[in-house]
Amino acid sequence: MDSTWAVLTALAFGLFLGAAFMVVLHMAERRGSSAAKVVAPTIPDGVDQVLEVLESAGIVLDPSNNVLRASPGALAMGLVRQRALMHPELIELVAAVRRSGEPIAEELAVARSAQGEATMRLRVRVARLGARFVLLLAEDRTEAHRLDEVRRDFVANISHELKTPIASVSLLAEALDQAADEPDQVRRFAGRLSVEATRLAHITSEVIELSRLQARDALRPDSLVDVDEVVASAVDQNRVVAGGKRVEMAVKAATGAKVYGDRALMVVAVHNLVANAIAYSNEGGRVGVGTKIVDGSVEIAVTDQGIGIDGDELERVFERFYRVDQARSRNTGGSGLGLSIVKHTVQNHGGDVRVWSQPGRGSTFMIRLPLAELPPVDEPAGADAARSAEPPASGAGARRHAAKAAASDRGEHQ
Repeated sequence: MDSTWAVLTALAFGLFLGAAFMVVLHMAERRGSSAAKVVAPTIPDGVDQVLEVLESAGIVLDPSNNVLRASPGALAMGLVRQRALMHPELIELVAAVRRSGEPIAEELAVARSAQGEATMRLRVRVARLGARFVLLLAEDRTEAHRLDEVRRDFVANISHELKTPIASVSLLAEALDQAADEPDQVRRFAGRLSVEATRLAHITSEVIELSRLQARDALRPDSLVDVDEVVASAVDQNRVVAGGKRVEMAVKAATGAKVYGDRALMVVAVHNLVANAIAYSNEGGRVGVGTKIVDGSVEIAVTDQGIGIDGDELERVFERFYRVDQARSRNTGGSGLGLSIVKHTVQNHGGDVRVWSQPGRGSTFMIRLPLAELPPVDEPAGADAARSAEPPASGAGARRHAAKAAASDRGEHQ
């Protein structure tokens, strides 16, 4: 009898221990699930799809400010790196929303990257997403702010530049009226009036050209442009002026290079560099223009032996209305827009422009543009066989063929 009760007691105790173990195991599982939800929280339905279609930056953060989701725009703008926000200004906005619970919208200026000094202007809106998450939306307003600044500066500068020739035209018109009975004076004032009218027309033309360059549809990227022909055309436009100053023009452009872009704009850009080189050269000087192919790009260099540019002015020569020599620019009718047009043209063609100079010894301006990627040409069947069957060239024909091949593969700056 005693042994029976002992067995029953042991069985009951075993059942109790088993039940207790199951309860503890169930509670541990529930706590583990809760912990897993904290560690890997679930994003509300639909957020992923919304972030995928956003053109602007969209970021979802958890309570520890870890980035759970980021739109392609946020990654492209460099706002997120290694699942973390990169800018302290954005982190402060997120913290403010967590404290107040209210949405915040602000405009911020943040660094574009850790390496450079460039900044981005962002329109940022931060709000809670559910009880535990925060949603950050950012729109890049950098270009809009830049255009506003350009517009304000441009209006101020053009107003200043037009003031002098307009005042001159007005004074000359009055002088003509008063000198109506003096033919010599009338001719002299009429000549000055013509000069000022030409200057006004030149400024207006360059303003229109610069406005065209700043438009989004300024280029036709499907147009193939011959660089050597562009250089030849630009040089020809300046030969008369160069002859008047007895400036020698040395041109070496035989690369056969092609680029995609707008031929008229490229001619204007090279023309402006050549015209500048002539204007700032002394009488009897020499201006060299050359082209060269280097590492998938074509380089157009314009070198003069003129007055040169001081080192502290090199970075400013491409600014609108900036002149190195105010007096000489006034005498030559310069508007201060020529090099700005060069810069915008080259940038719109995917290239860059550089300058080297020594005061008193001259300057070199170099345009660098990416070569056009030409589509493969399908040769007719049997072309290879026909070519291999051709007899080798000899004598003068061989020399001409070799010279032509060398010229197509070589181009050197002056």
